[in-house]
Amino acid sequence: MEFEKSLTRLTKIVDKLEKGEVPLEESLSLFEEGMNLLAGLKEYLSAAETKIQKLIKDSEGKIGTDEYTELSGGVEGKD
Repeated sequence: MEFEKSLTRLTKIVDKLEKGEVPLEESLSLFEEGMNLLAGLKEYLSAAETKIQKLIKDSEGKIGTDEYTELSGGVEGKD
């Protein structure tokens, strides 16, 4: 999936649906396509976020990985 291409397509779908000038059958088809694109985009962003959260530099400047809870100080889920 190309993130930018999918995001552009989703934006065009939203614009069409917001105008309300699309017949019902086409609206349903566009809505379904939009929901599929949205799910793919969320999945991509989630994977990217996880990767970023895990990448850290160690004391020697080398990039390594670590658990998210250690990076966040274990505050996940606290208010």
